[in-house]
Parts: sequence; C-alpha cells; structure tokens
Amino acid sequence: MGIEEEIKRIEEELKNTPYNKATQKHIGRLKAKLAKLREQAQSRGGGGGKGYAVKKSGDATAAFVGFPSVGKSTLLNKLTNANSEVGAYAFTTLTIVPGVLNYKGAKIQLLDAPGIIVGASSGKGRGTEVLSAVRSADLILLTVDIYTLDHLPVLEKELYNVGIRLDQKPPDVKIKVKERGGINVSSTVPLTHIDEDTVEAILNEYRIHNADVVIREDITLEQFIDVVSGNRVYIPSLVVVNKIDLADEDYLKYIKQKLEEFGKDYILVSGNKNINLDLLKEKIYEKLGFIKIYLKPQGKKPDFDEPLIMRKGSTVKDVCEKLHKDFVKNFRYAQVWGKSAKHPGQRVGLDHRLEDEDILTIVIKR
Repeated sequence: MGIEEEIKRIEEELKNTPYNKATQKHIGRLKAKLAKLREQAQSRGGGGGKGYAVKKSGDATAAFVGFPSVGKSTLLNKLTNANSEVGAYAFTTLTIVPGVLNYKGAKIQLLDAPGIIVGASSGKGRGTEVLSAVRSADLILLTVDIYTLDHLPVLEKELYNVGIRLDQKPPDVKIKVKERGGINVSSTVPLTHIDEDTVEAILNEYRIHNADVVIREDITLEQFIDVVSGNRVYIPSLVVVNKIDLADEDYLKYIKQKLEEFGKDYILVSGNKNINLDLLKEKIYEKLGFIKIYLKPQGKKPDFDEPLIMRKGSTVKDVCEKLHKDFVKNFRYAQVWGKSAKHPGQRVGLDHRLEDEDILTIVIKR
C-alpha cells in the first residue's frame, strides 16, 4: 500500500472511531502514525523545493498564501517595489516573488506565493514546495476574495498538514529522552484530553521508550504529537479579503458576519481600487509585533532619529546579532534605560529581554 492510500485508510478509520476513554489510546496511536506518514509524503512530494528558496531579508517576513487568482500579485505590487506578474487567469505566479514594504521605519519582506490547490500539502500542484517556503515567514496572510471565503478552512487545513500552526503558541511540554527507566509522565495541571497510556502509545509510535515527560498545560492529543514531532512552526495570521469593490453593502455585511464566525483577525481590501491598503500596511505592522530600540553609543546621546526595529520578545543578544556578527563574540555588557530596566542605565547581559522604546548601550571588548 502506498503512502497516500495508507493516509486515506487511517483518516477513514479515525472518522469512524468514536472518541472516548476506551478508544483514546488507539486514536492517539493512529494520529501519530498519520502525522509521520504526512511528513513522509511531503518529503517525497516536495521535489526538494528548489524553485522556491527565498532568502529572508528585512526586519520580518509576511507571506500571501491563497488559491490562484485572488489578487495576491496585485496586492504585492501595490504594497511594495516588487514586480509580480498579474493576470486574470489561474497560476500566473510560478515562483515566489519577494518585495519590500517600507513602513514606520520597518523593512518588511512580503512574499507572493504561487496559488495553492486542495491537496497542496500532499504535493499536488507543487504545493509542498510552496507551503515549505512559507514555513519561515513571521506572518501568514491568508488571502481570499469576496467570493471565495470557503477557501479559508481549506487553506488552514493545508497549512496544518505541513506543520504550520496558525495563531497558536508551542505547548508547554518538556520531553527528556533517557537510556532506561521507561516512560514517566508528570503534569502540573489536570489533563482532560490525554492520559498517560496515550502519551506512552504516541511516544512508542515515534520509537521513544524511555523518557521523562513534564506537561504544564491541558494539551490535546494533537498538541502532544506536535511536541514529539519537533518540527512544527507557530505563526500568527491575518485574513486578507480582496476585491471588495465588487460587492454591494448587503453582501459586505454578510461577508463580515461569516468572517466573525471564522474567528480570525481580518481586513477587507481592494488591490485594484486601492481600498484600505494603508490600513493593510498598519495591520501587517501590528501583527508582526515590532518594537523600537534606540541605540546610545558610550558617552554619547541616543539616536532617536533612526531606531533599530526589532520584534517583541527580542533580547540584547538578538540586537547584537542584527548589528554585527562579532558583537556577540566580543560582548562585555550592555546598559538599558526604559521599560525593561529596573533602574536607569541598568547593566544587563545578552539574555535581557527588551521592550518598546528602550535605550540601549552595548559595550564590547576592544
């Protein structure tokens, strides 16, 4: 039996197996098997992804992902200096086209990915390559037009199948593999979706027979499989609904209602008519969670004119790496003024977490 047939067989079995205490362990094993098979299918169907290697640049990367002909190329061209081919027919973009959006001092790399189709995560339409290329993005722009809202759950599913978890955080679970002693599970919260037997069954499916597992939140089966797989990426998303110039007021009300039900952050735009494009820039900037850091050379005033643009949660080490590769190697200490400092000019190390509008001095070995 081929991988695709085996995936379908397990999906069918899962559909027909009621979920309860008695079947939980069996379902856990099946879902772990399914996750492994999907990874195999992607590595075979991806064709190496050579056509879609994109070097990350700028302060962050956001990728337009959607079916063909929803207007991704038009939006990219309007927001950046890119020149992505635009045509009113499917599959105009045959490679990933990058462009740069300059906004509020941030350089945001935008990617226009080729349109994906149902089954993309299994390699259809070179979909595995497209989806693999957007795994390194910092924001996924789920792009549909006003007549294709039903694509949204399909896009989410295709991204999910290649290990992209939208708008989630990594589960708080630690697995320490050891040489002997079996599986030991401890949790700091009551577990309502998964039990120790199921944890053990999933680990055994991944050929882990000796490990200490610490679970600090009430996770699901799927979340535990994600942790064991170890290759999931957690990316925020924004739904971009294009071509709103083609809809009347009543239809727009209907669209907004459907989007509220979908429960994602969204924005309505028109690439052709330039409607809400400034608002889209602002939304992208917001979702990427930028902070401004003002650099202050030793003995001099801070540079308030050209702040360094970083992401929320960045450390002094992240700043050093962005400035120059030798800064980490030659680092002595840093001083911080602002929200993250306990007192003005606090001396800190590389792991100090910075906040918006902090002033930072980095002292290196001469």
